[in-house]
Amino acid sequence: MRTFFESLLIVVLASPSAFAATNKPLAVYFIDVEGGQATLFISPSRQSMLVDTGWPDHNGRDARRILAAVHDAGLHQIDYLVITHYHEDHVGGVPQLAALIPIRNFIDHGRPVQTDALTKKLYEAYIKARSKGHHILARPGMRIPVRGMNVVVLTAAGSLIGQPLAGGGEQNPYCPAKTQPAADRSENAQSVGVLVSDGRFRLIDLGDLPSWPGEYNLMCPTNRVGQVEVYVTTQHAYAESGASFLVDAVQPIVVIADNGAHKGGDPEALRRVDDLPGLKGFWDLHYAFSADKKLNTKAPFIANLAATPDHGYWIKLKAYPTGVFTVINQRNGMTRNYQPR
Repeated sequence: MRTFFESLLIVVLASPSAFAATNKPLAVYFIDVEGGQATLFISPSRQSMLVDTGWPDHNGRDARRILAAVHDAGLHQIDYLVITHYHEDHVGGVPQLAALIPIRNFIDHGRPVQTDALTKKLYEAYIKARSKGHHILARPGMRIPVRGMNVVVLTAAGSLIGQPLAGGGEQNPYCPAKTQPAADRSENAQSVGVLVSDGRFRLIDLGDLPSWPGEYNLMCPTNRVGQVEVYVTTQHAYAESGASFLVDAVQPIVVIADNGAHKGGDPEALRRVDDLPGLKGFWDLHYAFSADKKLNTKAPFIANLAATPDHGYWIKLKAYPTGVFTVINQRNGMTRNYQPR
């Protein structure tokens, strides 16, 4: 009869990859698509999830930048593509990307609410590309089955999770006494928002969800999410999103802004980030020319400094289940390590 230690040794020798996998980080590439969004997640199990694809046209610029990040990660397909909503800086690059790399699963909020000609054109091009893969309709509370990390849909099609997540459920002291009227009836309010986690590490990305009523309904009077390690600025750090009752309540250790040189990065939104208690790092895909130098983060933490389209440097994050994570600026190699709370 084998002893316990002999049996354990057999398991280790037979399955070394299972033990090695525990040391592999969750990797995230914040790809510069000049003020749109394209965020690539690679789980420790080597499955991929891409959130949005940037703009159309520009000679395939955004698709090629995404492809470069995929190849840098050593992958050759997108397992899950999440389209937050049907504005051109989020869904526009899908046809060009699909022509370069296989996309297996497409996740979206359903049909668009806007009926203008541009939205119709973008949606029809997206549907054509989506027909070559498997379609999944995003619903709040569902889990996107990326192997090796936990992805929960927080918002979709104007709806939100019914029950607080683990770590959430407390009264939000930052909620205002009075609400504002719901003003945004565009695709922004339909955004698919997600919480990505691996062990103690948590990251929130709400697409272009507006503060009223989207962020407010998610966070007030009860904070349904809890705290996070990383907050991706909502709607490229425009003033109408990323309200204090959201950012103060989730209390990020690090904020990453996916603004462009002349898109997003509003002074009011950047001021909210600067005022965050407990913030350890603010990283930015672009210097925001709409804000003054004092509100922009320091140059070493900005991936792209030029006023016109440039090299398209990304920001990369590596996170471990312990909650420890590292952020790296591709432009200059600037690296910072962050400890969990």
